Amino acid sequence: MSQTLDRGLQVLPLLAQGPTGLGEVAEHLGVHKSTALRLLRTLHEHGFVYRQSDQRYRLGARLFALAQEAMESLDVREIAHPHLVRLNEACGHTVHLAVHEEGEVLYIDKVDSRYPVRMYSRIGKPVALTVAAVAKVLLSDLPEAERRTLAEGLDYPLYTPRSTPHAAAFLKELAAVREQGWATDLGGHEESINCVAAPIRGADGRTVAAMSVSTPHVVVPRDELLALLPLVRRTADAISGEFSGRPPTKDTP
Repeated sequence: MSQTLDRGLQVLPLLAQGPTGLGEVAEHLGVHKSTALRLLRTLHEHGFVYRQSDQRYRLGARLFALAQEAMESLDVREIAHPHLVRLNEACGHTVHLAVHEEGEVLYIDKVDSRYPVRMYSRIGKPVALTVAAVAKVLLSDLPEAERRTLAEGLDYPLYTPRSTPHAAAFLKELAAVREQGWATDLGGHEESINCVAAPIRGADGRTVAAMSVSTPHVVVPRDELLALLPLVRRTADAISGEFSGRPPTKDTP
């Protein structure tokens, strides 16, 4: 039975490459056509594969429906929280998790620093779109046309001398974030607070959330905070791996 299951599972990635004939399936599995046909018939009965009019097979609608249901049932906060706690224990600083919903970027989780200096941020609070590192990570993943439309419709309050001043500068920064895979807010919202952020990605590679480490400048200078970037990115990669069902590429802290 385990061998049959193994063969059936080998069929699915093959069909994901495009419609495939019985002979190709049998050759791929290294079995007789009759064995391959039994496997395909069983998968067809359960809706995991579909036989076309040209007698070739492709992935079935049931497989896509299950994948959608599985994705909708995932809670990125629940998956991410233990990783955020471990990162907080490793570095001692405030850790945030944020998502982009209906035009706002919201904090959905926070682990406070171990230091007496606390940040004002709170779960459910929208972030400043034009300066926050998590916002830059999330918005940089939008298609170019959407990024441009969004950027041109925003206000650009000058919270500090380091705040993003206008749409052109914001678009340039989003393009850089998209390319490098991380973002910073070095005193752009509050002069005394610095932040580094990294994306959490789903199985399709799209950014589903962003996580960050934030510190008061009096506790950690900017250079020391930037030195934590590899740790932040490894944590984000570990969360991405668990969320998308793939193993992380590196060990987590």
